[in-house]
Amino acid sequence: MKKAYYLSSCSTCNRILQSISTNGMELQDIKKEPMTSAQLQQMANLAGSYEALFSRRAQKYKEMGLKEKVLTEQDYESLILQHYTFLKRPVFILEDTIYVGNSKKVVEQVQKCLL
Repeated sequence: MKKAYYLSSCSTCNRILQSISTNGMELQDIKKEPMTSAQLQQMANLAGSYEALFSRRAQKYKEMGLKEKVLTEQDYESLILQHYTFLKRPVFILEDTIYVGNSKKVVEQVQKCLL
């Protein structure tokens, strides 16, 4: 399975998608087609936790005062399902491996895997 969860209005996501071979990859724009609980569960299982998928850069993170709170795995899951902005993106699932975020290292790993 090759799948990417991304946000079409995110210039970083678009730049990364243009830099890799997306042939045969299922692309899911999480704003237009929200993630299901089952999809998020699969991501968390591969990543090791919901926290690993959670973006602390989201504007809502600051707006909601979440920085001052101690969040549980259940909180991370609930927040990501409530609003797509809390998902660290893009997320690539290539076979049984997950790649989360837009760091240079992650993008290089995805590119290498797709060669």
